[in-house]
Amino acid sequence: MKNYDDDWTEDQRALYDECYDLGEGWAGDPETDADQLQDVLNLTEVDEDELADVDLTYPPLVDAVAEATGELVTSVTADRDDPAFRGFVDGVRQGAEEDVFGL
Repeated sequence: MKNYDDDWTEDQRALYDECYDLGEGWAGDPETDADQLQDVLNLTEVDEDELADVDLTYPPLVDAVAEATGELVTSVTADRDDPAFRGFVDGVRQGAEEDVFGL
């Protein structure tokens, strides 16, 4: 389920939506490595304090944000207030099969 912040602009919602769709598609792709999928699902469970200011270089996340923004991205800050990060991990969680560990 999509989860916007009430104060996001239309551009932030669009970025969230695009990253969500990319994450959902990646999670549902049979070619996606189960360990990589689990790594992203683990991000959805991490306490907010543990995420603070961590820059991730995880390729599926970085690639999705780069595609969504059209900019060269080398890392993504793990911040649930960031529409790109939250969109991707929310999409992965939605797109993962019910039998995947962690769901």
